[in-house]
Amino acid sequence: MITPGSRVRMHYTITLEDGRVVDDTRQPQSQAVEFVVGSGEFHECLEGLIAGLDVGMRQQTTLPPEKAFGLPSSSAIQTMPRGDFPKDMELELGMLIGFDTPTGTQIPGVIQALEADQVRVDFNHPLAGHTIVVDVEILEVKAPGE
Repeated sequence: MITPGSRVRMHYTITLEDGRVVDDTRQPQSQAVEFVVGSGEFHECLEGLIAGLDVGMRQQTTLPPEKAFGLPSSSAIQTMPRGDFPKDMELELGMLIGFDTPTGTQIPGVIQALEADQVRVDFNHPLAGHTIVVDVEILEVKAPGE
């Protein structure tokens, strides 16, 4: 049974309410995810869905934005000088770029507006504001320390 500290290997599919699949580890080019519950490797809203499940179990859950990736926040939209981007980088509206943080992690940002001397970037999670349907299938569970 999945508890904090368990190592879990699973498949999942995330679908928007309109039926569009936004992430699916069952696709041929993908693979099952493996992570330790509670380590921060996997989004906490998705970890909460698998607590208490065991090998072979499958579950589908609908999450409103508040329980999934949150609501969009205007404070997560930043205007940056064009000079902060490499000169040879061709920026386009809607382009997703990974930005390095001072701690060495990377966060995604979507180009929202382009001007000659500045770029507006949205750092909200791409699924913020969306109700999602999550289908999980537990493939393997190892107890903490196993």
